[in-house]
Amino acid sequence: MSETDAVRAVMEADRWIDRVNSQKTHLPEHRELVALESELRGLLSDLKIAESALAPVKAAADAAAAESERLKRRARDLDTTLGASTANARELTALQVELGHVNELLARSEDRELELLLELEPLESRVSEIKHRAQPGVVRRGELRDAVAQLQASLDEELVSLRTARAPLAEQLPGALRARYEAALARVGTSGAALVVEGRCDGCRLALSPLDFDRFKAQAPETFMDCPECGRLLLP
Repeated sequence: MSETDAVRAVMEADRWIDRVNSQKTHLPEHRELVALESELRGLLSDLKIAESALAPVKAAADAAAAESERLKRRARDLDTTLGASTANARELTALQVELGHVNELLARSEDRELELLLELEPLESRVSEIKHRAQPGVVRRGELRDAVAQLQASLDEELVSLRTARAPLAEQLPGALRARYEAALARVGTSGAALVVEGRCDGCRLALSPLDFDRFKAQAPETFMDCPECGRLLLP
């Protein structure tokens, strides 16, 4: 194998490795997952706001319900006491006055309880609506996370295979040439060499100047000119 063919083989191997690496971060499932997680974060923010609005009203409604229940028990106790009482007229009058007062308080408490229940309804509906909207997204997020993990694991396996196959190709390059190639690869990524296509380096996509293009065409076989822009080894 000529040195040019050897460099070309390593270049193609590195380009495949770069493509697979790029696939890992550009999976359609990953893009969908990122968009979905952004949407779910928005819904979570809406849910926190809705629950913050609901919490004090719910606490007040619960307190009103507990107070109504307490007053109902007291009214029942007074009714029972009056029904079985053998007390004198003054004591009976006092019990009746207290019962009237308790019933008054109970009526107010039940009115307040009803007001709070009416206030609660739209707030609870808002919380339920947000949770309902989020539920399919939560399920889909789990599916996407599993899919992305599986795809990336598969691509990682492919990368191991590609890098294993690259190693003997790189070893075929003479020491100095390999050092030049690896230095260019480390500097610009993707590959350490590029083809010249219609007067352009297909690594950086920039056209060679007429002088540089003439130099490239005039170079001796098995010698390699660096791209003046990106530094990759230029191949015919």
